Amino acid sequence: MKQKSEGPKWYVVHTYSGHENKVKANIEKLVENREMQDIVFEVRVPTEEHVEIKNGKKIVKEKKKFPGYVIIKMIMTDESWYLVRNTRGVTGFVGPGTKPIPLSDLEVKALGVVELVPAIDISRGDAIKVVHGPFENFMGTVDDINQEKRKLKVYISMFGRETLVELDYDQVEKV
Repeated sequence: MKQKSEGPKWYVVHTYSGHENKVKANIEKLVENREMQDIVFEVRVPTEEHVEIKNGKKIVKEKKKFPGYVIIKMIMTDESWYLVRNTRGVTGFVGPGTKPIPLSDLEVKALGVVELVPAIDISRGDAIKVVHGPFENFMGTVDDINQEKRKLKVYISMFGRETLVELDYDQVEKV
């Protein structure tokens, strides 16, 4: 096993059925106790809403998408592998033999774990036109870009002064 991979990836861990939430809590507690937050970032039990109708009433329940599995975003090191592998309720990583294989970006997207944020072809200082929303048809200059939240901070000219507003990626187009 290599000492440290290039960055955090999503891995799938097999657990005893019905123990997914316990495993999640145990891993999170171990990570906190051993101060490994810089290696193990997130533990999830993928769920989906399931609608049932009982006695004429609509009931929405959370249902596990993959019973018996937990997904973990982490940097694979000997230490992180050992921590997860030896957590009570974990039967092993999903992958051939003892070598865990990270999920591809497409698999992560298919699981609905995280939304892959497409890059935007706009840079700081670029001129833009607002195409949707309350500032539609205003022109502006990009001041800041937040890739994770898909937001831009833009100076637009309003009432004779420059005003800083926050807009979504899909509200603007490059001029």
